Amino acid sequence: MNIKMTIEYDGSGFCGWQRQNNQRTVQGEVEKLLKKFFNQPITIDGSGRTDSGVHSMGQVATFKSNGSFAPEKLKLIMNRLLPKDIFIKELDEVDLDFHGRYSAKKKKYIYKIDRSEDRSVFTRKHYCHYTKPLNLEAMKEATKFFIGEHDFTAFRAKGSGNINPVREVYEINFQEEGNFLEIEFIGNGFLYKMVRIMVATLLDVGTGKLEPADIADIIISKDRDRAKKTAPPEGLYLAEVYY
Repeated sequence: MNIKMTIEYDGSGFCGWQRQNNQRTVQGEVEKLLKKFFNQPITIDGSGRTDSGVHSMGQVATFKSNGSFAPEKLKLIMNRLLPKDIFIKELDEVDLDFHGRYSAKKKKYIYKIDRSEDRSVFTRKHYCHYTKPLNLEAMKEATKFFIGEHDFTAFRAKGSGNINPVREVYEINFQEEGNFLEIEFIGNGFLYKMVRIMVATLLDVGTGKLEPADIADIIISKDRDRAKKTAPPEGLYLAEVYY
């Protein structure tokens, strides 16, 4: 059987998605429970990694098993036994050639910002608190330079390895509600910390440190030092993976 899981998690209590020795991770917690259920090691393949403190509304992971079981029953058991900051939203049998990472066509990330003057203890782990005045029209103008297929070397963190830096961004959307701002990014994939670097750069546009057209120059430069800031992890959510 090939099983697909859609997983929601609060990343504030994890050292990221990927399994690590002596660290609490989402992959590690899920695999630990599956090992008990199947009485053998189970490796799950996620659609991608999320960093320490980053959340997910729709991480997708797959695993294979020779056992025979009802997926709905396994989902109920897992949600009863998993830590409260992980929840299995869906668990279904899929075709054997389906893969959580390699079958993905595009991803949606959402970055949440709390613009309230006073920081709330109740949102501090789930929003980026940012109080500087923002020119949202300038930020929206800047997003058009991200749209399309580009070499995003300037917008990936060091330590990314030799991964191809070319990605295509399809949409960047803004949604405001009171003091809360959400920025939605949809693309065929994103490099290591790419969304957080893009957010930090857009915030610099919003505060007047950069002009919207500067985004195009930064992309062309392929110079990481031109987009050196990285927004905090707590505002970032992997919202959906499309197949």
